[in-house]
Amino acid sequence: MAEAPSANTAQRDLPAGTVTILFTDIQGSTELLKQLGDDGYIALVSEHHRLMREVIDQHQGTEVRTQGDSFFVTFSRAPDAVAAAVNIQLALKGHRWPDGVEVLVRMGLHTGQPWVAVDDYEGIDIHRAARIASTGHGGQVLLSETTAS
Repeated sequence: MAEAPSANTAQRDLPAGTVTILFTDIQGSTELLKQLGDDGYIALVSEHHRLMREVIDQHQGTEVRTQGDSFFVTFSRAPDAVAAAVNIQLALKGHRWPDGVEVLVRMGLHTGQPWVAVDDYEGIDIHRAARIASTGHGGQVLLSETTAS
């Protein structure tokens, strides 16, 4: 039995056709949690989310979902996605984090044509984008050849 979409996601219009997919996550998040404790880490992730969303919105990105400190975002245009990723990295780097910690986020971008499935995307291009992001290190933005061209 298929699960009904939540009220938040059922009303969204996800871009269809060719999109650029951005996956991100904080490198060393488990160590940050140990260092900052629950309350400090929750505050850090909340601020991370605020900064991410601010820049994503400025570049016409669509937040598909988050899980913990990870983001899955799509853009209708590759240049907007690349600009957003670079500007997110600059915002994160320039931010004063609690207890002098450094928040390093790895990012991967891939352009393709996933299909829209209710309130999410499916297809090989989603897997490619996730794999690209997983090979990066904090502070990097990795682009697939498709996105770069």
